[in-house]
Amino acid sequence: MPWICLLVAGVLEVVWAYAMKESHGFARLIPSIITISAMIASLWLLAVAMRTIPLGTAYTIWTGIGAVGAFLVGIVFLSEPVNAARIIAAILIVSGLVLMKLSSA
Repeated sequence: MPWICLLVAGVLEVVWAYAMKESHGFARLIPSIITISAMIASLWLLAVAMRTIPLGTAYTIWTGIGAVGAFLVGIVFLSEPVNAARIIAAILIVSGLVLMKLSSA
């Protein structure tokens, strides 16, 4: 269950990052509400996961999911550029996440 909480917390990090972009600096109400709600839920689920998962592992995976997820959302929904360097960077982040998970007992 802690790993599911961590996964959902990471996905919510992507949600709040995207909603923050859409809020235009908190100038739009609905995206601003989504941003704040998703932030609170994401942090709460991260805290729940940290009851069992070590800090370094949980935080690294949470931020990694957020980073790679935001990268993909940027490409798919915001037409951000795709190039070899950005793809390699995302692959390296995912590799680090896998190694972090495998190193956690």
